[in-house]
Formats: sequence, C-alpha cells, structure tokens
Amino acid sequence: MLLIFALTVGVIFACGIYLMLRRSTVRLIIGLSLITYAVNLLIFSEGDLGRRAAPIIGSGTEQPMADPLPQALILTSIVISFGMLAFALALAYRASQAAKTDNIDVLQSTDRDL
Repeated sequence: MLLIFALTVGVIFACGIYLMLRRSTVRLIIGLSLITYAVNLLIFSEGDLGRRAAPIIGSGTEQPMADPLPQALILTSIVISFGMLAFALALAYRASQAAKTDNIDVLQSTDRDL
C-alpha cells in the first residue's frame, strides 16, 4: 500500500512540475495546486495506513490508537493551500487584465518596460 502511495505522490509531483514549467498562468496555478495535493498525500502516508481506533482517551478499546498529528497537519495544509490558491487566482486574474494575456513571457516583458 505504501508503494502505491509513493508512486501516486511521485506522479502527481511530476505532473505538477510539468504544468508549472508551461507558459500559461492557468497551468502554473493548476500545477501549484497539484503539488499541494501531492504534499497532502505525502503527509498522509507518514501516518500508519492500517486500521486503528480513534485517538480518543478513554474509548475503552484495546486497539492501538491512530496518530492524530498527520491529520492535523493535512488540515492545516489544506487551509494554507486554499488561501494560497485564492491569492494566486486573484493575482493571475489582475495580471491578465492588465496585460491582456496569460502568457508568462509577456507578463515578464511588462516589468522591464517600467
């Protein structure tokens, strides 16, 4: 199971980096979100992937409890990536309005003119 997670994370990272190297800001943002999804899967795989009891003290079960730290880190990562995605979308929308294109090379040439 861990090998499947490792391969999935590697493929998603590769797709995200490939999309980030394209010249479109939309593809850049999609690649950035793919990388955050891959990081979430990587953090999830750090915890035990087996079935365990809920991490509640006094639950009365003899099963080993799950580690709540990866779950908390993933929730934090989701919130941070949502904020970063919203900011990147707003920035890309404003830049595309100003330059009338979403090509990154054209956006870089507008910086040199100033």
